[in-house]
Amino acid sequence: MSTTSAEPLLLRHDEDGIALLTMNRPQARNALSVALMEAMQGAIDAIARDASVKVVVIAGAGPGFCAGHDLKEMRANPGRQHYDALFRQCSHLMTSIVKLAKPVIARVHGIAAAAGCQLVATCDLAVAASDARFAVNGINVGLFCSTPMVALSRAVGRKAALEMLLTGDLVGAEQARAIGLINRVVAPERLDDETMALARHIAGKLGLAVAIGKEAFYRQAELGLEAAYAYTGEVMTTNMMARETEEGIDAFLAKRPPPWDKR
Repeated sequence: MSTTSAEPLLLRHDEDGIALLTMNRPQARNALSVALMEAMQGAIDAIARDASVKVVVIAGAGPGFCAGHDLKEMRANPGRQHYDALFRQCSHLMTSIVKLAKPVIARVHGIAAAAGCQLVATCDLAVAASDARFAVNGINVGLFCSTPMVALSRAVGRKAALEMLLTGDLVGAEQARAIGLINRVVAPERLDDETMALARHIAGKLGLAVAIGKEAFYRQAELGLEAAYAYTGEVMTTNMMARETEEGIDAFLAKRPPPWDKR
């Protein structure tokens, strides 16, 4: 697949309550340029306001998912001011994905490296082709992947994260699943079907409960044990008071489907 400057850097396709966002810089392995990150930020912000979207899938066009930051662009604009702005922009994008009140699934093929691996770790779930590979390989060019480390160290264990960060070595899909970086490994020809099946399965749940649960998941993870239980107890109480939840429980007790899909 080829692209020209006239083609959008990010493609969006909505179907069945799922927004598919495809990074569209295949000739650059979907490197996260300033413009691509701007396009992704705009899409995430728009989806946050779009009640029709229940789940987001992030994919990459061409031979790989995402090669990380655009090093050519970075070296063409040297200086602290540009670098500060670039990493703030990327951090804001990653934080926006975590804060989005809708699950985000990474659909990974080929290479996901450096900030591309950070993007996978940031997404709530990830489905990868069996030939996908992952790395935080900035160390290989003398740049420790400090910002990707934030997402990576929250997704996998410390020793696994540090080994990836210190060696820069590529990790295969099965190993990535074993350390908790991704959820599922599927045959390359099944990647689209399996990713969308997972997205549709989640989209069929009560959106209110999913939104409440995603926020609570990340917030409680930063709390101590007693504080986490106190916080999540309040969250469950609030969730129980929702009319849709009451309807869901009543439907379960009556052995009938919940009426959410009729609205």
